[in-house]
Amino acid sequence: MEEERRVATREFDALAREKLKSAALAERVAMLENEKRELEFQLNRIKGNPIWKASAPARAVMHWVIRQFDRLRNQGSLRGVIARIRYKRKERQAFSYYGTESFPNEEQRKEESQARFASMVKISILTPLYNTPEKYLREMIESVLAQTYPNWELCLADGSDLDHAAVGLIARSYAENDERIIYRHLPENKGISGNTNAALTLAEGDFIALLDHDDVLHPSALYAYVREINEKGADYLYCDEATFKGDDINRMITMHFKPDYAIDNLRANNYICHFSMFRRSLLDGQELFRSQYDGSQDHDMILRLTDRAQKIVHIPRLLYYWRSHAGSTASNIEAKHYAIEAARGAVADHLRRHGFEHFQITSTRAFETIFKISYEIRETPRISIIIPNCDHAKDLQRLVESIYTRSTWDNYEIIIVENGSTTREIASLYESFEDGPMRERIRVLDFHRRAEESFNFSAVVNFGVRQARGQYILLLNNDTEVITINWMEEMLMYAQREDVGAVGAKLYFPDRKIQHAGIVLGLGAHRTAGHVHYKQAGQNLGYMGRLCYAQNMSAVTAACLMVERSKYDEVGGFDERLAVSLNDVDFCLKLRQKGYVNVFTPFAELTHYESASRGDDLTGENAARYERECERFRDRWREVLEAGDPYYNPNFSLDRSDFSLNVEGYSALRVQ
Repeated sequence: MEEERRVATREFDALAREKLKSAALAERVAMLENEKRELEFQLNRIKGNPIWKASAPARAVMHWVIRQFDRLRNQGSLRGVIARIRYKRKERQAFSYYGTESFPNEEQRKEESQARFASMVKISILTPLYNTPEKYLREMIESVLAQTYPNWELCLADGSDLDHAAVGLIARSYAENDERIIYRHLPENKGISGNTNAALTLAEGDFIALLDHDDVLHPSALYAYVREINEKGADYLYCDEATFKGDDINRMITMHFKPDYAIDNLRANNYICHFSMFRRSLLDGQELFRSQYDGSQDHDMILRLTDRAQKIVHIPRLLYYWRSHAGSTASNIEAKHYAIEAARGAVADHLRRHGFEHFQITSTRAFETIFKISYEIRETPRISIIIPNCDHAKDLQRLVESIYTRSTWDNYEIIIVENGSTTREIASLYESFEDGPMRERIRVLDFHRRAEESFNFSAVVNFGVRQARGQYILLLNNDTEVITINWMEEMLMYAQREDVGAVGAKLYFPDRKIQHAGIVLGLGAHRTAGHVHYKQAGQNLGYMGRLCYAQNMSAVTAACLMVERSKYDEVGGFDERLAVSLNDVDFCLKLRQKGYVNVFTPFAELTHYESASRGDDLTGENAARYERECERFRDRWREVLEAGDPYYNPNFSLDRSDFSLNVEGYSALRVQ
């Protein structure tokens, strides 16, 4: 009877503690919301101040100077500064290559024009016209006429009004001189979707390509696409693109070097954008563009057709030039504000087709049409947090307290895998766990490493996972600290998806610079793997906004990694032959090999006091061990490394983590 009373008392105490914790979290959320409202009020007052508005130019100059200073400081030494200056000089030289200098010379043009593929597919290029300025119209048509691949037709559907009859006169004059140009004036303007669909009715090609009325194609664009159709059986293709200003494509504002097909990237951001070409049969009776998504009709179309495609091919070359001018979406999304809601609707329709319900789609700080997607979390599965530890009592205490006080997810356990600690401080901390508020959640397990055995992170992790009771495993370094209160939910919503393997978080150094935002294969001196956006400012938007949305990566760090337990077991856990280095990358690649995608989410944030508990890999025996493990990793994944990271782009340098141009190898991309 007494024992039952004690058990009941413990259960009551545990329930009371959880209620107190829930109340404390609710109070903290309310407090943060009040602080947010107050800060927004103060910020709006500042922005509305005439002095603030007048000082904008001076602030821009000041921030530019600060950014340059930070970049120089990040080089670490005078040698680093000199290397940076040399790199920027080479980058300017490489930059010019991507414009008209990349166009084929007479010899290359002749070779491409005379090439005969096994399948000389006919390409129908669809272009809706509407009050197109003469110069833009002529440049667009001339860029099609300049194509080295000959089997194409240009289908022009013109919805221009009576005040712009010159559009029809110009288009007809080209059509009279080249039978491959087909022109039709429409009785009424049906908008971009309706006009493009009208152009489709003129098309007879095996493949459909989409070209805006004020943009320009690279002369080798169609040739490059047809080659991929013949060599890889591609049925959906896209390329890299540049935005240029005014009348000169060499005046590039941005160069968008894209990843290969990445479903999570595409849901959050229409990174494919231009220049899509696809096998006509993918439409299968569907509309090409749906008018309810005008403004983001291309995003809707891309989501629908890539779902149907068997072989999606990305060509990592700048083959499309997107003109930025007043009124264009390239210039200002506000010029087509309805595009924002249309894009949100297109993504929602796609998600419903894939069986998702009760999701939320919200704009991010990067751009109105770059989205955060919040998936519904099914039930309340237990998450087992595995923390390897050896001494470092202060680090571990800080981490455990941050988990307990800052986490809104309730169903979790913490497994600390003790691995050779010797200090009295850590023993006292372990004892405090037994009597503290976490005693029902936390277990300390002894790994029983023999004195002569060296540290083996993979073995420690596997041991901890074997003792776990949860459906999901969350690996966590003992030198991390929770920032985002719903960090577990943000990771779990992806880990629950059937197609997702590992999920990684955004990690910061204590100075709020980025430590981890996803891992790219081949990056770094050892050509194994490295972190992108490394040591950039925490509030940086990232390359093309990539620090602001969840996306697919080849790998994420085990410093904070969530995976479903069944998938962990399916790939055999961590490879214990990779004792310290690259075991997390190897694990992620094994998941990728099984057909899962790995996801980095910037919405789960932690501080990482990197290597505080591990030591230095760059000296002595540690360096020798690191090199051995690098060699083992390179041998195992040689073909994968040689193929390149599908979520990176060969136009980027593998020597830098900031998406800088590959200034040494850019010329080789010309023949791809």
